[in-house]
Amino acid sequence: MSGIMDLLQGPMAQMLVQGASAQLGQDTNKTQSALSAAIPMLMGALKKQAANPDTAAGLFNALQSKHDGSLLDNLMDIFGGGNVNPEVVEDGDKILGHVLGEKKEVVAAAISKQNGIDMSAAMNILKMAAPVVMGIVGKQAKQNKVSQPTDLANIIGNMLGSQQEVAQHSSFIEQLLDQDGDGSVVDDLFNMGKKFFG
Repeated sequence: MSGIMDLLQGPMAQMLVQGASAQLGQDTNKTQSALSAAIPMLMGALKKQAANPDTAAGLFNALQSKHDGSLLDNLMDIFGGGNVNPEVVEDGDKILGHVLGEKKEVVAAAISKQNGIDMSAAMNILKMAAPVVMGIVGKQAKQNKVSQPTDLANIIGNMLGSQQEVAQHSSFIEQLLDQDGDGSVVDDLFNMGKKFFG
């Protein structure tokens, strides 16, 4: 099974960085840094949702019905040319609502603080990253013929890496979502996220 690092290195990562940078008028290095923090946060949040029987079914249905990985075949159309497809951004906002709930503002604020970008840019980076992350998870679920919600946590955990790394991701995302918004755990997430983009 391909890990999230394997899937987000090379052309896919660069396309996302370039498209988001052009859309937001942001420096590519800052966008890359923000995505390096956002992606493990989103993966950690998805794993937490997959591990909860009350939310796993909804995530499973979303992956089956819409986020099956087909979006990954159209990344050039979505992120190329500096005009990110607005429907993708809107979909990303809905994903954040389901995965992070009211805590999405906390996550955006933490990314904003860590990377020296404004809150609006941080939120938009999350919105752009969310459909891609969902697509990657959906593609893996499809390739592994996942047939029930209870298998999703293992799929996402395997994508994140070793058991130690998974435990770190889970701990960090729980701290972030339970804290008061000071962004203190983002330094750790940022350092872990660097490996996604080299």
